[in-house]
Amino acid sequence: MKKQGAGLRDQGVDGTAKVGPARKRPVSAGPTASVEAAVAKITPARLAAFEILKLVGENKGHSDELLHSARVDGLSPEDRNLTTALVMGVLRWQIALDARVRGLLQRPEQRLAEPVAIALRLGAFQLLHLDKIPAHAALSESVELCRAAGEPHATGMVNAVLRKLAAKPTSQNRDVGHPDLRSGRTVPLHESVAAFAERLGHPRWLVERWVAAYGREAALMICEADQREPAKGGMFVERGGDWPVMDDGSRLVAEIAAAAMPEAKRVWDCCAAPGGKTLILAKRLGSAEIVASDVSAKRLAQTEARLRRYAYAERVGFSVADAADAKSVTGEFDLILCDVPCSGTGTMAGNPEIRHRLKVEEFVRQAERQRSILTGALKRLAPGGRLVYSTCSLEAEECEGVVDAVVGAGGVVRVPVDGVMVERGVLSGEMGSAVRDGALRTLPGVHGGDGFYAVILERA
Repeated sequence: MKKQGAGLRDQGVDGTAKVGPARKRPVSAGPTASVEAAVAKITPARLAAFEILKLVGENKGHSDELLHSARVDGLSPEDRNLTTALVMGVLRWQIALDARVRGLLQRPEQRLAEPVAIALRLGAFQLLHLDKIPAHAALSESVELCRAAGEPHATGMVNAVLRKLAAKPTSQNRDVGHPDLRSGRTVPLHESVAAFAERLGHPRWLVERWVAAYGREAALMICEADQREPAKGGMFVERGGDWPVMDDGSRLVAEIAAAAMPEAKRVWDCCAAPGGKTLILAKRLGSAEIVASDVSAKRLAQTEARLRRYAYAERVGFSVADAADAKSVTGEFDLILCDVPCSGTGTMAGNPEIRHRLKVEEFVRQAERQRSILTGALKRLAPGGRLVYSTCSLEAEECEGVVDAVVGAGGVVRVPVDGVMVERGVLSGEMGSAVRDGALRTLPGVHGGDGFYAVILERA
């Protein structure tokens, strides 16, 4: 993409002014509407969605944070809902949308300025995925977004491309397929991995990794799950009341940790933010002293504020600490939860922009940091104590590779997670397939919730 042009003449999502003149056009091109006039024709929801997508693309913010900014909070409930739907939908389907748009360009190889690409994605997403949005609104406001962003020369192209897309029934653009009786979906015949990766908005290289690790069918189910909004409810009966709100994958990891050492007297959640797993530990281990730490003082302060709303978390202490440094906390612990920072490839349903930022080199970098955190945490594990290492990654480098390297150095042994889960009533029969080689491995679309890995280690 080319360097983008001037921004919208409007307030940013953070409340600051975003003023930028439109690009000059030659007199021969004829008159064009002013930026102000273009902005006046665009609904607040689409303006906010456009700017958020621009900031995400520039790595200047995370979609979840930007969608809860003061600017978005000031919108009407209807506009907030539409803004969220547009941002998350475009991020989920961006790769597929770009492919569809590329096929309608006169020169498919041309590089579009980023504001133009975003305007096209917003229009295409509404036309293809939001049945209740009138086609004329999606089309006309995408053209005005392009004009308002200082790209008036591209409005004709945006208009032409979106008109072509609107005139083509979606069913005519899909591959002919056969029904999958188990899932109820239609599977295109002879669809290659590259084809379903693009159709479902995922980078080809990442899907090929999943096919190699989990098989083609599982990889397809992961991609399909990533394209749906995270499900509400799930495998756990206890919800609402004083139970923390969290996804099933995170909840399951926390439950495994609590079940791994129910008699623990001293517990350390060494990468605690945002605190949901800490709350489960406090709820389940009523007599234990719990220390919650995080390397980020800001995130830990937010975690403490969250936990203070729960009476049963009053025993939790907080410490800004780098778990890789064994001296950052004192004493030994009977139980340690080591839920390390990771690439997050198991959480792309709720964090769709991960797929656009991730590079294969990231797995090696993450693994180095994860090994140092696990090694540091194990130095504080008491003899006979247990540590649960977990990630929300689907990648072996961050999961099995880290554990194998640390266990290979000696001093700890693996404890089969299925034995602990069955004994403590954490594992239901339908989750049996989530255990691989004694470790938990949930896959989006295959099991409930996000994709998680967890293994139990015991100090010899």
